[in-house]
Amino acid sequence: MTQISARPATVATTFDVAGVPAGAAGHTRIVEADLERRWLQHTGLLEEICRYAMLPAGKLFRPVLLIESALAVGGRLDTVLPAAVGTECGHVASLIHDDIIDDDDMRRGRPSVRARFGDANAIVAGDLLIFRLFHYLADCHDAGASAERVTAALRATAMAGVDLCLGQAMESELTGRLDCREEEYVEMASLKTGALFRGACEVGGLLGGGTRAQAAALARYGHHLGIGFQICDDLLGYLSDPATTGKAATSDLRNHRLTLPLILLLRQGGDDGRRLIERAFAEGSADVAAVTEALHHCGAVPAAQQIARDHCDIALEQLRNLPETIHRDALSSFAHLAVRRVC
Repeated sequence: MTQISARPATVATTFDVAGVPAGAAGHTRIVEADLERRWLQHTGLLEEICRYAMLPAGKLFRPVLLIESALAVGGRLDTVLPAAVGTECGHVASLIHDDIIDDDDMRRGRPSVRARFGDANAIVAGDLLIFRLFHYLADCHDAGASAERVTAALRATAMAGVDLCLGQAMESELTGRLDCREEEYVEMASLKTGALFRGACEVGGLLGGGTRAQAAALARYGHHLGIGFQICDDLLGYLSDPATTGKAATSDLRNHRLTLPLILLLRQGGDDGRRLIERAFAEGSADVAAVTEALHHCGAVPAAQQIARDHCDIALEQLRNLPETIHRDALSSFAHLAVRRVC
């Protein structure tokens, strides 16, 4: 592939108290500002719904991963910023559709899009955001990326979207199955969550001018980071207050979804653990405190934490394929931060 000329980046090397690189925090603010610029200028109900879904922005983990991946291979922030914003559009679209599937009324500590505007409007808003993702990716050509690299980025994004859908379908197939195995869960997580992380990092490597080997390493990094992130996300419901996570801890149990902690409880918790989950599934609700106590008692929590750490360690190994820069350090810090939430 042809290389895109790089411009030296001016990003601070300090880290804030949460372990996030100061430069990455700056990139978060840049993405937030661009999101506001793009979505505050629209009028009409559909734009209002999208604006509600997008703003105020969440953690912007995936857009910043895309930016740091691009800068780690010598790319330019202005070239990949549209793709970063598009990545957040795709992510939010998946959340909107997830809440419809799961019948969830809360997202990020407030009513979900479906709860506020109805399922029909939420579906259309999610669809619009998916098309915005591809629209903004194409804008990277106007921002300096070659047509060849934009095409490669579009392909990587489309494949990530396909895997996301396959992961969603697999999750539905596994719903309520008390014989679900750990390996099946990890495959599902790699598709449903790992795919978007993989796509963001690979697209950053491609649009940033990286070699094929560097883009592939970033894709593997994102893949394993996504799995570790999902495992930690599944643990949050039992280790954090819903006011902090923004979503009810009973969602997985109410929807008969076997997350890794619950799979480990079934495997390690004996008859009592199985009866606890069976009762939660049968009643459509659960005593979260009792489930949490059982998870700790049988060792499911530390076991899940270790599996998350293992995947993040694999992600970190992939970064050895990149030159030593503050941006590689930033990617490394994100892997540590992903597991630090629950470990």
